[in-house]
Amino acid sequence: MDRHRVRTGRDSETLAAAYLQNHGLEILERNVRCPLGEVDLIARDGPIYVFVEIRSQRSDRWGAAEESVGPEKRKRVVRVAMWYLKRVGLERVPVRFDVVAVRWRGHEAQVRWIPGAFDAHGAV
Repeated sequence: MDRHRVRTGRDSETLAAAYLQNHGLEILERNVRCPLGEVDLIARDGPIYVFVEIRSQRSDRWGAAEESVGPEKRKRVVRVAMWYLKRVGLERVPVRFDVVAVRWRGHEAQVRWIPGAFDAHGAV
């Protein structure tokens, strides 16, 4: 992966975390990895644990960033979320799966937050 893409991803994650904090979410963890996959952010919105997939883009060539969160990616995020909740002993807490899309235009970014983008079965 080229450096420019890695930097865009890192900058998008930082921006998304700040955006969510500014909208009242508490960021608990970033880049949680396990053998089942990865979740970009884990946050809490009151009593709800929120698992966030962040997508960024620099052009509209391939469609909107959030459209790239397909069925397999959604299922992986759900599996990692269930693994995480079991690991920390919170299997019965309410959960939500959000997507944050970051659209870059030069050095300016537009953030679009989609709360409840998919459910615990990976369905939109």
